[in-house]
Amino acid sequence: MIFEKYKGRSILITGGLGFIGSNLAHRLSKIEDVDISIIDSLAEGQGGNLYNIESIKDRVKLNVADMSDSWVINHLVGGMDYIFNLAGSVSHIDSMKMPHNDLHFNCEAHLSLLEACRMFNPGAKIVFTSTRQVYGKPAYLPLDEHHRIQPTDINGINKHAAEMYHLLYERAYSLRTVVLRLTNTYGERQQLNHNRQGFISWFVRQAMEGETIELFGDGRQRRDLNYVDDVVDALLLAGLSEEAEGEIFNLGHPQHVSLAEIANELIALTGRGTVLGVPFPPERQLTDVGNCYCSSKKIEQLLGWQPKTDLKDGLKRTIEFYQQNREHYWSANENTVSESYTALSQIA
Repeated sequence: MIFEKYKGRSILITGGLGFIGSNLAHRLSKIEDVDISIIDSLAEGQGGNLYNIESIKDRVKLNVADMSDSWVINHLVGGMDYIFNLAGSVSHIDSMKMPHNDLHFNCEAHLSLLEACRMFNPGAKIVFTSTRQVYGKPAYLPLDEHHRIQPTDINGINKHAAEMYHLLYERAYSLRTVVLRLTNTYGERQQLNHNRQGFISWFVRQAMEGETIELFGDGRQRRDLNYVDDVVDALLLAGLSEEAEGEIFNLGHPQHVSLAEIANELIALTGRGTVLGVPFPPERQLTDVGNCYCSSKKIEQLLGWQPKTDLKDGLKRTIEFYQQNREHYWSANENTVSESYTALSQIA
């Protein structure tokens, strides 16, 4: 299998206690002789959860620290073959309420990482995850990589700036960078404590609780969704590809479904919950983009990536995970770093 090429390599995952980062760590832990390091600030409300790596904690080195701290990141990047840069804030709502926080997480931190690589490890391969939110309201569908950039919120602006930082360092300093623009991602290990980081996980929680899923507007807004395992595949393929360096790729899904269809599917799978249409809250209306889904032709043609998971199957697997691990995701965790982990603060 192609991912066996990571065998014997050293890998750093930024934001590795979060949703996608922890799933990537789990996948890499199944490959023999991979040295996995994680940095995560465990910032409140961002989705970092120590339980996300509980079952593989003997396979990873955890560093609880802010990536913008140059002393920390300068030490961590040395000797890394691959850096999967997944750190950052993904809340569009929070970015409008706390723009300076979003600037810190989505720009300053990434500049610190890139500077560290420029100075101490210019040969590392860096895969950065961005968002299709940079496009704003679609001028046409499906969105491709040539679509104009016109974000509707601070988060989209800062994510685009971080993209440009990565590509600039590729051109100016020959760093090996690639950018993936993710669409709605769902699956295991996603935070369920609030609804400010996408709608899917919150819909899952509401359905499992037997609550009312509120659909803003008429619920007919169509989206594409990717199961997290498929996103991890794309990350790993991008990491191995020299052709991908200096490029931007959309990750989309050929299934385009309405929010109402997603809610009804979750209700059918859980046997619980109801749906109610409600008016858009002003802060949601401000950042809503209507129908929005992406073309994956570029990454399919260059890297051979296609999403494999059908929405119904992915949602079923997601629900089963939370049914088995409910207590670790239904309320905020203290996230105290135990002696079982190697924290940078302990080895400084």
